[in-house]
Amino acid sequence: MKKLLLTALLVGTALATQAKDISFAMEASYPPFEMTNEKGEIIGLDVDVANAICKEIQANCSFQSQAFDSLIQGLKQKRFDAAISAIDITEARAKQVLFSDSYFASAATFIAKKGVDFNSIKTVGVQNGTTFQSYIVKETKYTPKPYASLQEAVLDIKNGRIDAIFGDMPVLLDMINHNDDLTFSGEKVENQRYFGNGLGIAVNLKNKALVDELNKGLAAVKASGEYQKIYDKWMTAK
Repeated sequence: MKKLLLTALLVGTALATQAKDISFAMEASYPPFEMTNEKGEIIGLDVDVANAICKEIQANCSFQSQAFDSLIQGLKQKRFDAAISAIDITEARAKQVLFSDSYFASAATFIAKKGVDFNSIKTVGVQNGTTFQSYIVKETKYTPKPYASLQEAVLDIKNGRIDAIFGDMPVLLDMINHNDDLTFSGEKVENQRYFGNGLGIAVNLKNKALVDELNKGLAAVKASGEYQKIYDKWMTAK
């Protein structure tokens, strides 16, 4: 009996130690993908997706806030295991990090104050280190004004210091929902060099094993219907 109990204890301990710890980093002021609640907890679609994946692959998730333009460098330096922060999958980034399969279809557009003629736009707010910043700099004649967080750009657009904000459509929709004087402006931008390949979870270039695990979990989350529940929770207009 003692041997059986000891065997069971050892097996249980072995199973417990098999649970992986995965640290995720994100720029936590980008609703509805990630934001900080009144308790100081990071919440949002990305957090729920990561937690659902971790549940499927029996891993323990933890989350930390980082500046968006430091995420890839942080992965290179192995300061955390993965980054999930509405990161567009691009060819340029794929040379520096590995990406999971896409978990969200990305789209880019502009917002401006109501009544502003899109053809008069000159200065555009963008988040620093993003594909949106790269697109404005390399593909347009607009003057970019970078921000650590797009939330900082809202006050500037209201006060006329910038003419528009360029970014992820769901993020800009959230801004419109909270600011009655803002509206979409111009057309949706589709350029697969920068957008349109979806959002992915990024990991260190040498950690293919983790990518494979994340993809396995993501596929299960989508197949079970859990992903749709998460999407509806954060993306359905309230």
